[in-house]
Amino acid sequence: MADEFVDIKPLLSRLWPLPEAGVPLADDIADAVALFFTNKVSDVQAGSLLMCLHFTGLDRHADVMAACADRMRKAAARVDPAPLLQIAAEKSLKRGQYNGGLCDIVGTGGDSHNTFNVSTASSIVASAFLRMAKHGNRASTSKSGSADLLANLKHPGDIENETTDLVANLNFIEPATLPAIYATTNYAFLFAPVFHPGMRYVAPIRKQLPWRTLFNLLGPLANPVDVRASSEEGSPSPLEARIIGVARRELGPVFAEALRMIGARKAMVVCGSEELDEISIAGPTYCWRLHEDASGQVVIDHFQLTPADFGVAACPLSEVSPGKSPAENAATMTGILNNQRPADDPLLSFVFINTAALMVVAGLTEPPEDGSPEDAEVITERGPGGLRWKEGVRQARLAVSSGEARRQWKLFVEATNQIKPTATA
Repeated sequence: MADEFVDIKPLLSRLWPLPEAGVPLADDIADAVALFFTNKVSDVQAGSLLMCLHFTGLDRHADVMAACADRMRKAAARVDPAPLLQIAAEKSLKRGQYNGGLCDIVGTGGDSHNTFNVSTASSIVASAFLRMAKHGNRASTSKSGSADLLANLKHPGDIENETTDLVANLNFIEPATLPAIYATTNYAFLFAPVFHPGMRYVAPIRKQLPWRTLFNLLGPLANPVDVRASSEEGSPSPLEARIIGVARRELGPVFAEALRMIGARKAMVVCGSEELDEISIAGPTYCWRLHEDASGQVVIDHFQLTPADFGVAACPLSEVSPGKSPAENAATMTGILNNQRPADDPLLSFVFINTAALMVVAGLTEPPEDGSPEDAEVITERGPGGLRWKEGVRQARLAVSSGEARRQWKLFVEATNQIKPTATA
C-alpha cells in the first residue's frame, strides 16, 4: 500500500515556517486533504498536516476552510440536484421570501455545554414549513448526536413500538432515495457516514490526535446537497438556507466568509456568548448573517440577539442542560412533537428560538415580494438586523400546535421504512 501513497512532504515543508502573507496555500492544502478521502496519504503525513494546520491556525482561515469543504463535497456520494429542484418546484413550499429550497441547521460541536439536541429538534420542528436536509452524525463529544437522537425517536405517539426502528433506515437514506423521501415529506436526514464515505479513512487518524482538527469545522460547510445544477456560474443549488453554530466567537466571521466563498446566499453563523454553538436561551448571541443586497451581492451583517428579541424569557443554561441519553432526549422530542410541554418551558423556548432563526434566515417571515397581503396574525415587529424574530417564534409554535411538525416526522418515518437497501448500502 505504501507505494500507492502520494507524498505531501513538499507541502508540509512549505507550511512551517509560515510563508509571508499573500502566498497562496488554500488550494494546495485542499488538494492534499482531498487525497485523504481516497486513502492516498500515509497516516504519518496526514496526521502531520492536521497538526500543522491546527498549530499554525491555517485550519481557521476562511479560504482554507472553503477550499477544503469544496473538496469534501466533491468526494461525497454524488447527489443529483435535478430531481430535488424539480420536487421543490412541483411541491412548492414558497412563502414570504422563502423559495422552497432545502435548509439545514447544524453546529460544529465542541462547546462543552452538552445541551439537548437543539439543532436536530429545530430541524424537525422547522420541517412543518421548510424543506429540511439535516446533515449530521453520531455523537463524538456529547452524549447524544443528531443520528443518536433520530435512531431512538420512533413514530410520534408510538415511542414504545419496537417495530418502528430508524437505526438501519438512516443508513439506507442515500442520494438515490432522497427524491422519494422528499416526494413524501419535507424532512430528510443526511447521515454523514453514508454521504461522506471517504471519512472512514480520516476517522482513525483523528482519534489518535488529542486536538480538534480541520474536520471538526468542515462538516457544517459540506452538506452534500449543496451541489450546483451545472458548472455554470450562478446555477442553483438545492440548498437555499442554513444556520451554522460555532463554539468560539472568533470563528464567527471566519465561517461567514467561508460560506460566502462557497456560494451561500442565505445563511447565518451564530455563537452564544457562553461559547455555545446555538442561539442562547441564557443571554446574548453573536450573529453573522449572509444575504443579498439590492444589487444582488452577498453581504455579511453582524449583530447580537437576545431571548427578548424573540419574545421569550431568558433562563440559565443549567435549566436546559446537561443533555441526556439518546433515549431520554428522544422522549423529550416526542413530548415536543405531541405538544405536551408547557408553553413557557425553557427547553421548548430554546428549541423555538433556534427554529425561528432558521425561518427568518430562509425568508419565511418576510412579506411576499409580490406585495400580496399577509395574515392578520403575523407579527410585523422587527428586531436586530431589521428582521422579524418574534414572527419566527410564532411560526415555530404554530408548527407544533397545529400538528404539522408531528405529521412531517410521521411521514419521514413511514418513508424511510419503505426504503429498500441498494446493493452498495
